[in-house]
Amino acid sequence: MRSNKRALVAGLLMCSAVVLASVPVMAEVAPPAAPPSAPIAATTPAVPAVVPAPVATGGSPPELTTLIKQNSAAVVNISVEGGSMANALPEGLPPEFERFFRGLPEMKPQGRMQATGSGFIVSADGYIVTNAHVVEDAKSIKVGLSDKRDLPAEVIGTDKLSDIALLKVKADNLPTVQLGDSSGLEVGQWVVAIGAPFGLDHTATQGIVSALSRSLPDGTYVPFIQTDVAVNPGNSGGPLFDLNGRVVGVNSQIYSRSGGYMGISFAIPINVAKNVVDQLKSGGQVSRGWLGVEIQNISQELASSFNLNQPSGALVASVQRGSPADKAGIQAGDIIIGFGEGVVKTASDLPLLVGNTPVGKQVPVKIQRAGAEKTLDVTIDKLADKDGKPGKLAMATAQEKGMLGVAVATLDAAGLKENKLEYGVMIEDVLVDSPAEQAGLKQGDIIISVNNAPVRSAEELKSVVSSAPTDKPLAMLVMQAGKTRFIAVNRKP
Repeated sequence: MRSNKRALVAGLLMCSAVVLASVPVMAEVAPPAAPPSAPIAATTPAVPAVVPAPVATGGSPPELTTLIKQNSAAVVNISVEGGSMANALPEGLPPEFERFFRGLPEMKPQGRMQATGSGFIVSADGYIVTNAHVVEDAKSIKVGLSDKRDLPAEVIGTDKLSDIALLKVKADNLPTVQLGDSSGLEVGQWVVAIGAPFGLDHTATQGIVSALSRSLPDGTYVPFIQTDVAVNPGNSGGPLFDLNGRVVGVNSQIYSRSGGYMGISFAIPINVAKNVVDQLKSGGQVSRGWLGVEIQNISQELASSFNLNQPSGALVASVQRGSPADKAGIQAGDIIIGFGEGVVKTASDLPLLVGNTPVGKQVPVKIQRAGAEKTLDVTIDKLADKDGKPGKLAMATAQEKGMLGVAVATLDAAGLKENKLEYGVMIEDVLVDSPAEQAGLKQGDIIISVNNAPVRSAEELKSVVSSAPTDKPLAMLVMQAGKTRFIAVNRKP
């Protein structure tokens, strides 16, 4: 599980294509013409007139020419000069493709670099939505329209947490897209992407929604739409359409070990983007709610240790002192199952609900504590943007294996102060082939509690473990690398 997670982190790439400025511009590929409509039988009463079938959201492959023809003109190619794009080239990349990948995210630009991405027009007077990473640190931005015009664009605002940016060009009567509702998406639904992979503008690809509310280890709070639509560098910021021709997502990232499409791509739900765009348009920045907790998903083992019938809800791993959650009485070990009118089924459900809550609003939060449900009223504060990092709203990933077989030492006052803890014991040694080692626990990790009982010493740890039921996993709260999380611990028989 741990190696897979590292592979995922390494494989996630922003899908902007970066090329040297000397690379020639490729010719635009015109969209295919719509097929002629079927004739209507007029002389044979027994044969009914051909009636267009209603737009489907799943099932057999759909007819897409009309959708693409109606929306391609509102999709733009974005060229950025001086952007802060990518790192080392993918291993094993053929030389003829290297020019398309030079400058993928976090590489220090060398010489005059040009990044390309996609975007879509949301108003006839020139407002354009794209990804924040496409225009990051840009010195100049040009937008290529379907009528061959290249217009300079200004950045109205960017939001790193959602990876959304709003641009503006000086033009009138521009074609626009229709924004849809991403809350109604279903797995298996057909979707279409239009963008400029490798600078090839107005390229259309199709696929299905593979998963919803996907949380990625990039620190954002976005519940991504996962699809199998072919998305490549240059598609970043382009629209994802449903079969009604409405934008339901903004293409943002791909999972890749080669730098190109490998069957998995991620889009920002349009409902997230609409909220961000409205705030950027009105004030140039985004304000979102803050609860002040670290959360994690609940595995089946953790559900058993917390006496839950099923692994559902967001498990609170830690509460920041002085935060809205702390003031309302939320504690580590609580399981959040409702926020306002929203239901929290997984940890990824909560950040969006909190982020979209107006600052200063009081919200009822439903929790499970010690097997009983209760509701706490929380007054939401403003989330501080520290270099684009989501702070304590970030989701802590759950470990799914247990531990035990450790030697621990009580933390002194200096150790507690350094780690901002009231109590805990530090692991000094982990036995070989023990449950602790199998779970990935290492020297230096801190055990804070077991089954919500504080652990202040090695003796207290031994006492709590020995008195706990043997037919259920232990729920251990552990600090690893400065972050706290619960781990279900299966003891050896």
